[in-house]
Amino acid sequence: MIIDCHGHYTTEPAALKDFRQAQLASLDDPALPAPELAPISDDELRASVEGNQLRVLRERGGDLMIFSPRASGMGHHVPDPAVARAWASTSNDLVARVVGLFPDNFAGVCQLPQTPGGPLDDAVAELRRCVETLGFVGCNLNPDPSGGFWTSKPLTDEYWFPLYEAMVSLDVPAMVHVSSSCNPNFHALGAHYLNADTAAFMQFIEGDLFTRFPSLRFVIPHGGGAVPYHWGRYRGLAERMGRPQPSTLLDNVFFDTCVYHQPGIDLLTRVIPTENILFASEMLGAVRGGDPETGVDWDHTKHYVDQVPLTDDQRRQVFETNARRVYPRLDAQLTAAGR
Repeated sequence: MIIDCHGHYTTEPAALKDFRQAQLASLDDPALPAPELAPISDDELRASVEGNQLRVLRERGGDLMIFSPRASGMGHHVPDPAVARAWASTSNDLVARVVGLFPDNFAGVCQLPQTPGGPLDDAVAELRRCVETLGFVGCNLNPDPSGGFWTSKPLTDEYWFPLYEAMVSLDVPAMVHVSSSCNPNFHALGAHYLNADTAAFMQFIEGDLFTRFPSLRFVIPHGGGAVPYHWGRYRGLAERMGRPQPSTLLDNVFFDTCVYHQPGIDLLTRVIPTENILFASEMLGAVRGGDPETGVDWDHTKHYVDQVPLTDDQRRQVFETNARRVYPRLDAQLTAAGR
């Protein structure tokens, strides 16, 4: 079985985008009525994925995608808590409907209603609703709701503990994933995302988060940003700072394969143990189209993983069993379905 642990609903119906625009307009003009999502039929939802994520997943030999709202659209820099709550719940409900229409092909992961520096009560409540009521298997956690200005506390700070306590009690992981960049110094896809991946790992090295929460699990996407390439730097810095070696984080921190060329995947699999690598593509996301030098689609990460000299057991770990271990609620769903 091939599980893609990193997919976003980047082909959502226009009605969802209209709802968001109306939300933002209401912030500028409080006299406007609170927006409501226009009706979206099941046929519209089917059409939005059948010719897109679902088609490509099948063409590339995949079986199931862990699916969440559009990452760049989470918009956590908008400071209004009520807007954040309504936007997250509306987006998550739509993902839940897609999962309900295609339960063999999608599993839900939720957007959290975060705001810059805001309390996490709403995020905890939405996580519990999505897991306990909608059957979601994890969440996306934005370490920088300010959108590139990094006004939030490090991920190891007590500020985040209420959310971590909920994650532990629900036994769900978080993918560390920022949203749009509001800082013109940081291109969203080429800098901001990778900055966050790299910064999160360094925060974990500097803190003692997993002593407090030994069963907490994070997936760092996009191949871990700069982490695999600079593993020696992190080892040296840990030694210099008197911190445990970065390898001690690997009971709790995992990396996906959203790396869009063969040398990058080769490096990832040489540096990071296969037990800590989850197959992913983020297809129809940041980088679309094909590499003109190879003719292979940039996000066809299965093609790259297939070229790596792994044993059969290692390949199965990357494609399936690691995801089932990191997302135990997904494993339970698949097992109940005889898969």
